[in-house]
Amino acid sequence: MDADRPVPTAQLLGRTVVVTRAADQAPDLVARLERHGAHVVVVPVIETIEPSDGGRALRDAIARLGAGDYRWVMVSSANGAERLSAMLRGPDDLGGARVCAVGPATAEVLTAAGLQVDLVPPHFVAESVLEVMAPPDRHDPAPRVLIPRAAVARDVLPDGLAAMGWQVDVVEAYRTVTATVHPDAIDAVQGADVVTFTSSSTVDRFVEALGMGSVPPVVVCIGPVTAATALAHGMAGVVVADDHTLDGVVEAVVGVVGSQLSAPAGEPLAGDP
Repeated sequence: MDADRPVPTAQLLGRTVVVTRAADQAPDLVARLERHGAHVVVVPVIETIEPSDGGRALRDAIARLGAGDYRWVMVSSANGAERLSAMLRGPDDLGGARVCAVGPATAEVLTAAGLQVDLVPPHFVAESVLEVMAPPDRHDPAPRVLIPRAAVARDVLPDGLAAMGWQVDVVEAYRTVTATVHPDAIDAVQGADVVTFTSSSTVDRFVEALGMGSVPPVVVCIGPVTAATALAHGMAGVVVADDHTLDGVVEAVVGVVGSQLSAPAGEPLAGDP
């Protein structure tokens, strides 16, 4: 065996785990689960497409960014980081603005593009950014923040920053839409032990594409926001990853396999929010 290749384990042997991420983002999670012996069913329920204006608003915002109009750029997803990075020629296009990345995956995309990430909040949700951000300098005539994000997203971050006194520009960087799900996927999902969700959009699109009747007995969510969406749909057996990363999702799946999946029907699941 290649010395650089992680040694597979059998912690998930015989278990079927559903991955709902977009097709181009699924391999990282699939590889992690397969290293633990899981049989992984990939059912991409979302795909990421261009913003409705073809990127015009983001290009305009980047021009203003380079001109020094912004003090901060705040990116809350790897998709947003990829769209922003693709339009920047380099660090100089930031115009001196500092960069906040919500989560290590988002930060990794930005740093890979040669950008310095100045702030990663301790918890990978918008609320954590607000806990560590300070109000703008009262002598700053234009304390402006740029937030490139999905067309549909929570307004916790922009609303919270505005309440602090920041001037916030929210720009559509991409859209998340429902992917076409092959009919065979429905049977595969219904026989699975666990489904994983890495964003609220994957939860919404799963229900839209496959229906609540296809939800496996255990639902593992990457974080509390995603879990809240699952619970709002009426999903049971919801478990939240302690570490809101792909590794955290895998750890949560491994953790529930030995307990929740063998618990008698009707018993509450440890870890439910």
